[in-house]
Order: sequence, then C-alpha cells, then structure tokens
Amino acid sequence: MARRRLSNDEQALWTALARTVRPLRPTARAVIVPATPSMEELIDLPVVKGSGKTRLTPPPSRMIVAPPARTPAAVLDSGWERRIRSGTISPDMSIDLHGHTLSMAHARLNQAIAQALTRDIRVLLVVTGKPPKSAGAGGASRRGAIRGEIGHWLETSPYADRIASVRIAHPRHGGDGAIYLILRRKK
Repeated sequence: MARRRLSNDEQALWTALARTVRPLRPTARAVIVPATPSMEELIDLPVVKGSGKTRLTPPPSRMIVAPPARTPAAVLDSGWERRIRSGTISPDMSIDLHGHTLSMAHARLNQAIAQALTRDIRVLLVVTGKPPKSAGAGGASRRGAIRGEIGHWLETSPYADRIASVRIAHPRHGGDGAIYLILRRKK
C-alpha cells in the first residue's frame, strides 16, 4: 500500500499532538522534536515548486533538542546507600496506602508527593502493605494490588522527574511492605 505524505496542516497538527504525549517508560536519550512554526512564520517561509506540487519548507535550523528525561537512580551515593542499608535513614514524611482502593491509593500517593515537594522533603516513606503470606495452592507468592501498581504510578506520575530513587524500606520502617521515595532538591 502506497503511503501518502501529510499536508502542511496535517503535519502541524501531528507535531502539536506529538509534543503533548509523554512516554510510559521515558528513556535517558535526547529526542529531536521539530519546532512548529507559527502562522506568521508560515507566511514568510519560502515556497518550493517542483514536480507539480507547491509546499512551504521551514529552514533546517528549526530543530529543538529536548533534554533527556530524568529517571530514578538504581544506586545513590555511598552516604545514602549506607544510611538506607543500616536503617539510620529517617523519613521526613510518611503515607500509609494499604487498605485503600487502587484509585484512592493512587490519588493519595500523588497528593503526598505534591505535598512533600512543596515542603521540600527529601525522604517520603510510602507504606503499601506486605504481600499476602499464603498464596493458596502451589505456594507461589503474589504481590498485593497496591504494591503491584505503585511502580507504574510513579513512572507515569506528573512528579516522575522529581524522584531521585525508589528503594525498599528497612525492616525498621516496614521492610517489604514499604518503600522510600528519595526526592530531588529544588533547583
């Protein structure tokens, strides 16, 4: 099947739409996004004639390089690692999500992160609840519903770029039933 080329209007609409989309799992590489010219700039663009078709061409220097998305780090510096491992880390704020419905837990998590960021908190303890001890037949353990969704919620959160790291909590703070969210400082 032969593909047709997008018209200038269609291309402008597609570019505007593409800019509003956020990937579910952002990568750390830079993405080149063509800049959308304004209507005034379109009027001033040179017209290229050839092969019976007339089209407007933006100058080649109109490309914007988007900065790489910031993702949580798997390992922090040695000071943070030592404090997490030994349990001497002290959460500045905590939120307990277990016992809530998925939608209520998701909303409370976003509210807690927003509140922590406005108060410039560095360590947020999120209690999700431990996985069930008995998984029924077969003995295979399954994760709790909130625990299973929290990774996706954090990746797609509007605050994802402000999360420096996500770590399992020390047994003193809940162990497998809780996580630490280490938040980035304000710039």
